Amino acid sequence: MPRTAVSTLVSPVPRAADSDRRRTSASVVLRSVLEHGPVARSTIARLTGLSPASVTEHCARLSGLGLIRESAAPRRSNGVGRPHVPVDLDDTGFLVGGVHVAVPYTTVALLDLRGRVVARRELKHERTDAGWVLARAAEGLCELLAGVPGRRPLGVGVAVGGWVDRETGSVVEHELLGWREVPVRELLGARTGLPVHVDGHARALVNGERLFGRARGSRSVLHLFVGNVVDAAFATNDEVHHGPRSAAGAIAHLPVPGGTEPCACGRSGCLQGELSERTLCRRARAAGVIDSANPMHVVAAAAAGDTVARRLLVERARATGRAAGLLLDVLNPETVVVTEVGAIHFEDCLAALREAAGKSRAAAVIPTSFPTAVLAVAGGSVVLDVLYRDPLGTSPESN
Repeated sequence: MPRTAVSTLVSPVPRAADSDRRRTSASVVLRSVLEHGPVARSTIARLTGLSPASVTEHCARLSGLGLIRESAAPRRSNGVGRPHVPVDLDDTGFLVGGVHVAVPYTTVALLDLRGRVVARRELKHERTDAGWVLARAAEGLCELLAGVPGRRPLGVGVAVGGWVDRETGSVVEHELLGWREVPVRELLGARTGLPVHVDGHARALVNGERLFGRARGSRSVLHLFVGNVVDAAFATNDEVHHGPRSAAGAIAHLPVPGGTEPCACGRSGCLQGELSERTLCRRARAAGVIDSANPMHVVAAAAAGDTVARRLLVERARATGRAAGLLLDVLNPETVVVTEVGAIHFEDCLAALREAAGKSRAAAVIPTSFPTAVLAVAGGSVVLDVLYRDPLGTSPESN
């Protein structure tokens, strides 16, 4: 991926107070265009509380960066006076790369500025050592970019389970992959020539839900991710809580009352051991439902009418709901988003999850907004969050 052919989305760096204010105001304007566009500049000023002159200045900057454009059809206010020329996102020029590293495979994708998946591939893991996985991801991104000539990548977002340090761009520990202190940002950046941003997948999906999903506008959001890895993330007032070295959200080893599944930590009944997709598939194999380690085969069997498969999924969703209820008690979020295969595909699973979380709070519990593209969106949301927080960090010199 040649360095000269891309635009650069740089990481936020300390700046003078006036630069910080400009960056924050530009972020507010771009978010308003994302949420309300096509939208008149006067409406942006009213929605954001910024002065009309400031909005006009920021719109000019964002337009110059290629992030927004004037809408084709001007609109008149009440049919009289000068027409208002609304602005909207320019989603035709830039893309971001998204990488999600799961246990059995890596998802690579390209997303536009609205978080929509333009292209994606799944790359099965022949081996799980970090160098091989990340080299394969870089190759996959290059292949996807070759299929969309004329679209320019701003950067790459990487979402991974386990303990991920956002500041250093590294995976501190991922038990199932066997990764420890892996410098993901450094390794993938060297292979792509692009800025790389790294975060845990639950935190990435909180940002995706806030920007592009049904949690937009919620004052506090909890995301519970239940896959092979089980973890959580919490955001309040547009800020995701990371904690020291980004260790927040590690719920894999919370004890489950009555749980019996052995865990790699040496104990039994840990949340991840009880709810992981590995456990679901092992139980489905023992029941003769499937003969693989693919949770989607359990979903397919349930959809085809297999009552045992359906029961396993409902039971897992109910257990997930109990976990969500515990987190609700502790954090009391306005919205809870759950990524779990049963709740995504079957209404009775979602109903069981909500009931277990607590009937009085069932309406606050929703499934992921990205049921067919959750892993691709997780990766892309890491870098899109950076963009929407600091749109002026996009370098016009390299456009």
